[in-house]
Amino acid sequence: MSARERRQVASDAGLSKKRVVVEAVRLADLEGVGELSMRRLARALGAGAMSLYYYVASKEELLDAMIDVVFEEIELPPEETDWQSAMRRRAVSARQVLARHPWAIGLMESRTSPGPANLRHREAVTACLRRAGFPVLMATHANWLLDSYVYGFALQEASLPFDTADEFADMAKDVFLPQLPPDEFPYLNESAAVLVAAGFDPAEEFIFGLNLVLAALEPLRVPT
Repeated sequence: MSARERRQVASDAGLSKKRVVVEAVRLADLEGVGELSMRRLARALGAGAMSLYYYVASKEELLDAMIDVVFEEIELPPEETDWQSAMRRRAVSARQVLARHPWAIGLMESRTSPGPANLRHREAVTACLRRAGFPVLMATHANWLLDSYVYGFALQEASLPFDTADEFADMAKDVFLPQLPPDEFPYLNESAAVLVAAGFDPAEEFIFGLNLVLAALEPLRVPT
């Protein structure tokens, strides 16, 4: 099929690059990116697989565009506040976005042809750190550390067998504690019992760790 014919088929199907990418993100959210193929995407769009190549030349180009959608959803560090508050807001937003798109966690740093939202995001983060007084190398260290923390936490959170404090408490009482006889695992048994009694919420661990990372980075900058 010629390029002209593919354009006609795509037009007849009501396709656009935005619609193709948005549908690809939706499918990845539902089924995982490993199940995504051009044929599967075309079927969901009610189009022929070949018509998609008018908008994205390859699966890699499609992934670049999908990751750009994810970066577009992450809040940029605001300029009107101090660097720690700005990076905290950006990190919290990134965690929320990755919870919606867990398939993206392992792809955020893998793209060699980043899209405009990806580049805008990286420029804003670097600018925030540089304006705060981090030299270039130290800003790179800080950025790498913060991203590693956010991605690592998001990956761990995506694999947890519970989502809320109540679900954690139920699992601790019904699943974990019965496997932890006090005479064999005294510290684990104690920890599980105390956490349940205290109403421990695993979601709060993100801010706890993030604040430690930000505090550790503070002495490494040269205030302007």
